[in-house]
Amino acid sequence: MNLNEIKNEALHLPEGDRANLAQELLISLDLPRQDEIADDWLIEAQQRAKDLDSGLVQAIPAEEVRRKAQALLR
Repeated sequence: MNLNEIKNEALHLPEGDRANLAQELLISLDLPRQDEIADDWLIEAQQRAKDLDSGLVQAIPAEEVRRKAQALLR
């Protein structure tokens, strides 16, 4: 099926289905690429390390985080 056939079929869908299809297509255009995601995580990790090193934030032991998370799930 080529693009014109897909477009023709889509235009004959009920209004709600067309809206859902349009939304999904638009969302698919806004997704960041894998390298952008990796870059963002690197920047975030560097900022968190800087905050820890400067004393701006205090580390929380993993066991404490786990206990709090489990308590929230109960």
